[in-house]
Amino acid sequence: MTTSTLSPRERAAQDAAALVALLRTAPTTAVAAQLIDLGEHLERAIRAFHMEAIRFRAFTMSRLIKQHSADLPADVPARMEAILHDLEAAGFQTRSVTA
Repeated sequence: MTTSTLSPRERAAQDAAALVALLRTAPTTAVAAQLIDLGEHLERAIRAFHMEAIRFRAFTMSRLIKQHSADLPADVPARMEAILHDLEAAGFQTRSVTA
């Protein structure tokens, strides 16, 4: 299955899973562990179409990534932005998510 056939919501869930996988390869820190946990929850919330859980997890992840970007792999912020973009394309309001 290619990403071109995925809906924006499916792509956001897939991107969340990929971000978690990337974070698992990063050095173990409290922030990375928290982002992994939040990312797993975000993926499940996207798949379940649970709006409040999506908004909460996405906000918290965005805030942590912005606060600790120097301690994370360089492409983590761009990957989070891609997730937010896909969520917007799927109809979720994420503009209020940016921390």
